[in-house]
Amino acid sequence: MKGPDPIAVVLKGYPRLSETFIAQELLGLQQRGVELRIISLRRPTDAETHPAHRAITAPVDYLPEYLHQEPRRVLRAWSHARRLPGYTAAWAAWWRDLRRDPTPNRARRFGQACVLAAELDPRYRRIHAHYLHTPSSVTRYAALMTERPWSVSAHAKDIWTTPAWEKREKLAEATWAVTCTAMGHAHLTALAPAPDRVSLIYHGLDVTDFPIPAGRPLRDGCDPADPLVIVSVGRAVAKKGYDDLLEALARLPADLFWRFVHIGGGALTADLANHARRLGLADRIDWRGAQPREAVLAALAAADLFVLASKVASDGDRDGLPNVLMEAQAMGLPVLATQVSAIPELIEDGVTGHLVPPEDPSRLATALVELAGDPVKRARLAKAGAERVRAAFGADRGLDELAARFGVTDAGSAVRRPDAA
Repeated sequence: MKGPDPIAVVLKGYPRLSETFIAQELLGLQQRGVELRIISLRRPTDAETHPAHRAITAPVDYLPEYLHQEPRRVLRAWSHARRLPGYTAAWAAWWRDLRRDPTPNRARRFGQACVLAAELDPRYRRIHAHYLHTPSSVTRYAALMTERPWSVSAHAKDIWTTPAWEKREKLAEATWAVTCTAMGHAHLTALAPAPDRVSLIYHGLDVTDFPIPAGRPLRDGCDPADPLVIVSVGRAVAKKGYDDLLEALARLPADLFWRFVHIGGGALTADLANHARRLGLADRIDWRGAQPREAVLAALAAADLFVLASKVASDGDRDGLPNVLMEAQAMGLPVLATQVSAIPELIEDGVTGHLVPPEDPSRLATALVELAGDPVKRARLAKAGAERVRAAFGADRGLDELAARFGVTDAGSAVRRPDAA
């Protein structure tokens, strides 16, 4: 396998429990011979990490999250950056952006870019950004200063909350872009200077990491001593629709016995827990917070039904194709979700899962009652969902294509190490 040029990868924060898809991608590229250096705009806040993070050997550099925290470093970097060949072009691009977006965040991006441009080893000839908003702004300005090529992976919130003018200009300057849903691909392709500038590459899963547990019990919610276990994994943020899910749970009949397990951090956790208390649900809900991967897999193995009530938030933020849906299906768990974003690209209603309209607690409650009382249907949906994920959403195909973009030849011959997770 030919060794590609080393790549600097710019992330908003690293490592993050909520971004297992990025960790999986970094590990997959490492296994395919891509030498990486991780550049993080923020220091980690999660106490735990996933096994994939521990298997990634790339060095990690942290830029100053706020410029006033490291003034000498920023000043030293700016003094160096202003002598770089592309500094004038980067300053002009930033100044145009600042006039349209006069925020402190925009100023911080330029300062971080100066640090990146001044400190990045010249061996790293390409810079690749994850997310089309803040990380790609820092990447773009640094790439202009140092006259490096740059590329970007766009995901979900970054696509739908970034202004159209900014997306057009970034797509015009990046050498290429990839995104992980057909819906996002169609949107970005319409803004790009040429249709082939943006490619669709699903994240996918290494399905060997998600074994189907043997002998999953077929609970139907009739036994108060052995209630139906409903699980959801996702950050407590507006777009995940946990307020709608709580309203749906409150509408379930009194003779249906259930427990709800939520895994994930997020700013709305306390508000949601308070709302559950007001609805009289507190004693049936287990708020577990952010958890390492082992705990997530154990929760999926012990559950009867996975639910995610995604919706479009008031600021336009929305899911792309949540990896947790693929993970639940890969483990043989039936999935109930909403017809929003790219979720229908994975789930065919009534065949590989069950879909309801977003922001409709009544329909969600009806679906919960139906699935709770029909373990045979749940088993059929679970089997079909697992087969679809394994057949169409394996990670290797996308990782091989991405590695080829970074210059790897014969990427498909890479052998997965047994310690990789």
